[in-house]
Amino acid sequence: MDRRTFLSATLLGATTLAAAPLVTRALAQAADPAKLRVALLPDENASTIIQNAQPLKLYLEGRLKKDVELVVTTDYSSMIEAMRFGRIEIAYFGPLSYVLAKQRAPGIEPFAVGVAKGSPTYKGVIVVQADGPVKSIADIRGKMVGFGDAASTSSHLIPRALLARNGLVGERDYKFVHLGAHDAVARSVQAGQVQAGGLSQEIFAALVARGTIDGAKVKVLAESDPIPNYPMVMQGTLTPTLKDAIRASFLEMKDVAILKTFRAEGFAATDDRAYDILRETAQVLNLDLSKVKG
Repeated sequence: MDRRTFLSATLLGATTLAAAPLVTRALAQAADPAKLRVALLPDENASTIIQNAQPLKLYLEGRLKKDVELVVTTDYSSMIEAMRFGRIEIAYFGPLSYVLAKQRAPGIEPFAVGVAKGSPTYKGVIVVQADGPVKSIADIRGKMVGFGDAASTSSHLIPRALLARNGLVGERDYKFVHLGAHDAVARSVQAGQVQAGGLSQEIFAALVARGTIDGAKVKVLAESDPIPNYPMVMQGTLTPTLKDAIRASFLEMKDVAILKTFRAEGFAATDDRAYDILRETAQVLNLDLSKVKG
């Protein structure tokens, strides 16, 4: 190492060490903030998510006696980074994006999971054009598949694993493209821009119910095994009293209009171990989670 490189490395190290106490101090000061920033997963159009979540904002402000700001980040990656650097206090993560966030911010705590149809699980689906060339999973060979965000569970990891279990490996047996949100995947399948796409079963059903997707033109080809549902996650640096209040506000949530935001009937308690299945699935796919954009 020459002198210039040595000095640069030394200065970088000193800067990092100097910045560390500032980050720690900032997080400590945010242990009981006057305003709570609540991030919602950007799996559909941001303005629609914010509009539909207004009952949630009012409910949390009433329960927690604090101002609440709803946040929808541009993608999964920016949401993970916002949690990592303390720019949000509470987040509604997808299962895989939570696992990625936990890698980068070990102190965050999952505390509640959505329950739908009596279960804290959901499914991913692979959809195709109803009258398109793909009639079976085998027909996906040589085709273009649309996935959502690289850090999405039901719109990337799970459908990709489903295809792998049927002998189809990405880039070897089919091409794929990341399209961002789940609704973008469904629209691309309907338009014939991709021949198959992976997304959440619940989101697909909602898109059809709203008329965003024509149920006569797009059909479900295959569905996954159950996946642990989306977790609510909070900063571990919050005071115990505030964490208890946040946890109770979700576990005791009964309002149907609010729960609709989460496509859930209620919330149950959860912890980090519930998401080990995602880590195991990534290992089966030889997917290095440290290299997943998120």
